[in-house]
Amino acid sequence: MLKQLYIRNFTLIDKLDIQLHRGFSVVTGETGAGKSIILGAIGLLLGQRADSKTLKQGADKCVIEAHFDLTDYQLKPLFDDNEIEYDAQDTIIRRELTATGKSRAFINDTPVPLSMLKELGDQLVDIHSQHKNLLVGQQDFQLAVVDIMANDEAELKSYQQVYSEYHTAVRQMEKVRADIEQNRQNADFLQFQYNELKDAKLVDGEQEELEQRSETMSHAEDIKSALYEADNALSADDSGAVTSLRTAMYALKGIGHVFPLAGELAERMDSTYIELKDIAQEVSNSMEDVEFDPAEFDQVNARLDLIYDLQKKYKTDSIGGLIALRDSLQQQLTNIENSDDTLQELEAKCEQLKADCQKQADALTKLRTKAARQTEKEMQQRLVPLGMPHVRFAITVEQSELGRNGQDKVQFLFSANTSTPLQPVSQVASGGEIARVMLSLKALISGAVKLPTIIFDEIDTGVSGRVAEQMAQMMQEMGMGGRQVISITHLPQIAALGSSHYKVTKTESESGTATTMTELTQDGRVAEIAQMLSGSDITEAAIQNARELLKVKR
Repeated sequence: MLKQLYIRNFTLIDKLDIQLHRGFSVVTGETGAGKSIILGAIGLLLGQRADSKTLKQGADKCVIEAHFDLTDYQLKPLFDDNEIEYDAQDTIIRRELTATGKSRAFINDTPVPLSMLKELGDQLVDIHSQHKNLLVGQQDFQLAVVDIMANDEAELKSYQQVYSEYHTAVRQMEKVRADIEQNRQNADFLQFQYNELKDAKLVDGEQEELEQRSETMSHAEDIKSALYEADNALSADDSGAVTSLRTAMYALKGIGHVFPLAGELAERMDSTYIELKDIAQEVSNSMEDVEFDPAEFDQVNARLDLIYDLQKKYKTDSIGGLIALRDSLQQQLTNIENSDDTLQELEAKCEQLKADCQKQADALTKLRTKAARQTEKEMQQRLVPLGMPHVRFAITVEQSELGRNGQDKVQFLFSANTSTPLQPVSQVASGGEIARVMLSLKALISGAVKLPTIIFDEIDTGVSGRVAEQMAQMMQEMGMGGRQVISITHLPQIAALGSSHYKVTKTESESGTATTMTELTQDGRVAEIAQMLSGSDITEAAIQNARELLKVKR
């Protein structure tokens, strides 16, 4: 529950620091006093988007902070998952806004993103304003109410998991079907491309080898001339380098026994002689290998031209790329041949998943139908005391196509009297009747959902007298069992039943306009309710009436 609210420099609020209590509390004040400002501040704590215009004029920074007691609400896993320190008895949420437009959020002094603030806020406070009465006519809201009353969270989660698998399988099947159709239309073209690449008999690495052979044959005469010159220099009978080196080596060996250095040099020359002799032999052999064959030259270049044309056509710069494309085309053609089998397997998978979905959807329908009948009964019991003795409230659960939340279309039907047929609640209920329907629904689901704090913002619009008192009693009942219910109201019948009473006032001074909120004493409550009964001129009769409402004796 919300224990304390601190606001500084927010629109008309200089500073507000107020303690709040368990049970049913009321907030009163004249129209325009600033009650909506306080709700706006709480909304920022719950993750709503901020606007720097909400800062009090002249302020550099706005701070909104709230202390919560979470003892009974099992929220520790949420804190652990987000690595936030957990203090069940005093969880602090803070929001800071600056005049430059920057916004920061903290949970127990740990900086958090706005999404985290909203995730936690959704589990702490439910602000029900007048515009939320419109939710009663929306099918998503109606289905959510029935699900809460059915307590089918586990079943719905299980269904949604299977439905997600089914939905994914259907999309995959549709994609495969579209691909098959597209591929079949392109099959002839794909076959032509594959045949062209297959007939080319491409070998990885051959391009480099062919380019080298072409380059060699293009310069055959120059190569052969250079090899001849080198062979002559190395192997000429009288002046060749091999012969000269051998002569020098034997000369040094001849004096090695009398001049040791000559022997050493001769040994070194011996290994050089062997290497040089081998080089000379390889040069001689190469001369025989280098021949210019015009037919072979044309054949090599024709092969290269084919490779270059294919690379240009298929936009790749390597034989590896052409081979990869050829293999891809072969796989596509194989897939086309096997497409019917693949499609049949996917269709069978979809049918099985659909059957699984249908089975779980039927189970959900059964739970929802049972919950709908119980909700009808309880809503009837709650609405009759709220000034609608002949009210009828019904919930239809009709089946439709399988969807994210099952196959059920839920609709709330309403009639305020016996002569009017049941029709969708949003079409026939007045503003005051819708407010009473919403309050009754909130009272129902608050028992099923452990929400620490519920704030009603003028839910009593369009009602008065005995009906207002009954609505107050319903909110009072909701506030029992440790829950915190706060009602912003203009009706003295509701204000009188609060266990705590706060008043919002707006004052004018030379420094500007300021909004404040104070908790009223018992005498203060008498005066406030008397003013709500009689207006600005408080009469003795109004005071006496206020005491009667509060059950206070003079």
